[in-house]
Amino acid sequence: MADKGRQEKMTGKAKETTGKVTGDREMEIEGRLQQARGEAKKARAKAGERVEETGRSIKRGNS
Repeated sequence: MADKGRQEKMTGKAKETTGKVTGDREMEIEGRLQQARGEAKKARAKAGERVEETGRSIKRGNS
């Protein structure tokens, strides 16, 4: 699971922090949303890996 969503989360955290420091509420919220997108990418990648593992297991007859 090669860093799926990690960059998105890091960028979002930077935006959130910048927004807090500068008082830019819109940037803060944008950062939070970007972090959530990163989490979603991570979850999607993990689910895809589980599906692939299950498929391989079924092919081997180890259901």
